[in-house]
Amino acid sequence: MAHLALPPALAEVAALDFSSTSHGCDFEPYTKFESPEETTAWFRLYTGNDAADGSQFRIFGTTGAGDYIGFWLVQPEPEMPVTAQPVVYFGSEGELSVIARDLGDFLWMLANGSGPTEALEEPGRVTEPNEAFCAVAEKYAPGGGRATAEILAMAKKEYPGFARYVEELCR
Repeated sequence: MAHLALPPALAEVAALDFSSTSHGCDFEPYTKFESPEETTAWFRLYTGNDAADGSQFRIFGTTGAGDYIGFWLVQPEPEMPVTAQPVVYFGSEGELSVIARDLGDFLWMLANGSGPTEALEEPGRVTEPNEAFCAVAEKYAPGGGRATAEILAMAKKEYPGFARYVEELCR
């Protein structure tokens, strides 16, 4: 299905061999977006709300702990393409956070050697840049490199209402 195809940058990330290139980066990208039906099903379970609609999320990966990573569609497409939408984190233990303002920032987070969970738990940790991810980030978000802590801070400042939005849907 064409509507489930990942943007080229995410497709390149998904094509990387994470077992040999990720060096402690706990992120497992999907090869396509999760279907809207699947997203709605788990979002209803996550919120405990049978009326909740997951259509505002495009899930593109997970972590080893079962956390979900995806875009939060805060503006309708095509006015704001999916790659310009914020990247969010749904923790398996109920954690909620915006982790990047857009795909470019998320690519640089990976390039820094941090996966979503590592970035949230230890945003200032010393990491080793990842050459494979750096190449993808530089190709699709040239000159956008910044520290993981800065990426998180900017995302949370620009999109402060994510956790509240999801929590209001919880029953």
